[in-house]
Amino acid sequence: MSAWLRQHAHALRLALRRFAGGGALSAVVIGVALALPAGGYAVLDSLRGLAARASLDPQISVFLKPEVKRPDAMALEKSLRADARLAKVRFVPKEEALKELNAAQGLAEVTAALGRNPLPDAYVVTPREGDLEPLVADLGTLPGVAHVQADAAWARRLAALAAVGRLAIWLLAGLLSLGLVVVIFNTIRLQILTHRDEIEVSKLIGATDAFIRRPFYYLGTLQGAAGGVLAIVIVWSALALLNRPVGTLAESFGSAYRLSALGAADSAAVVALAALLGWLGAHLSVSKHLREIA
Repeated sequence: MSAWLRQHAHALRLALRRFAGGGALSAVVIGVALALPAGGYAVLDSLRGLAARASLDPQISVFLKPEVKRPDAMALEKSLRADARLAKVRFVPKEEALKELNAAQGLAEVTAALGRNPLPDAYVVTPREGDLEPLVADLGTLPGVAHVQADAAWARRLAALAAVGRLAIWLLAGLLSLGLVVVIFNTIRLQILTHRDEIEVSKLIGATDAFIRRPFYYLGTLQGAAGGVLAIVIVWSALALLNRPVGTLAESFGSAYRLSALGAADSAAVVALAALLGWLGAHLSVSKHLREIA
């Protein structure tokens, strides 16, 4: 067991020397390349949290005509509740709607200047699953209804765009991962060619393939892991810079929204994936080129 540990310690020291001698440049390439999908994932994850706070359940606002009296509005509510296509029905009197409007920044002065409540009574209904367009059309024909508007469509579009973005990020990550394997492959190939004479002598004195492969595996893994750490640093730094204008924009809407950096688990996953890609590139390169060395 102690001999096995000494062999691995020797291989690791050798890999560290080769990494310091030029392998660090490959780690920089890996870090920059991985920062693209990692940063995109972090931004999409932040947007997913924003979409989650928005209501994705489709809602329909049914605005009544200004001349509709309250008893007629209550009669309309009975018709709405009897509709099997509707799951929930909520009456929003114009006084409550005005109160909510006045709570918005800068609108209280505007409504006060009008001298009267410009808002109508309305119903907010939640439909069951199904096509909304026929339901919206039917609600618009009810007596006393002035306008019907389907809400939360923007939230569904945001969720759909986020799904498309996640797919694009995964495709980009796959292509860049393939490129990173090629980078490690060529780096290890150059190392093998540089130390070809040393490898041939080692084989002559009885060194096993595992003994020869081990330093290159460590080198590829070190390059990948270092590149993953660099990618996390780049993403954190970029999001910190972006959060300044994002915070200013969010504050203008009365929000404290900020882009979230990658969590500990996601960061560890990026580093582990980069290390795995480094090992894979080293394995492919060593397996190919050591067979060419007699």
